[in-house]
Amino acid sequence: MAISLSVVLLLAVVLVVLIRGKSLKAGPALVAVLFGFFLASTGMADDIQRFLNSIASTLNSISF
Repeated sequence: MAISLSVVLLLAVVLVVLIRGKSLKAGPALVAVLFGFFLASTGMADDIQRFLNSIASTLNSISF
């Protein structure tokens, strides 16, 4: 749960920065948000979550 909440907050910050920097207009941003919302309710949501979890665990295991 903590990883997914952190990803949501990070993506929200990136979205706000892109909108404020005029790199992304409000219309396409709304479409992207709605796409993510509806994608989360499909059967692909579990596969995407597993993929993101594996990336997070891989990054966590890297020691600098």
